[in-house]
Amino acid sequence: MIFIRWLVPLMLLVSAGFFAASILTGELRHRRTGLIVLKWTVVAALVFFAVLVVDRLRDGV
Repeated sequence: MIFIRWLVPLMLLVSAGFFAASILTGELRHRRTGLIVLKWTVVAALVFFAVLVVDRLRDGV
């Protein structure tokens, strides 16, 4: 659980870095890579929230 809490913000920073590189260099490959990282960041965040929901349902809240 703590791994995903650190992973999601780190992935957001990496994605922002790729977007900044795209702006600075004008190369589209940085933007594409940033979008791929952003997509997997959203997936990781959804998995994190799904685990939270399942944990709460299992505890009977």
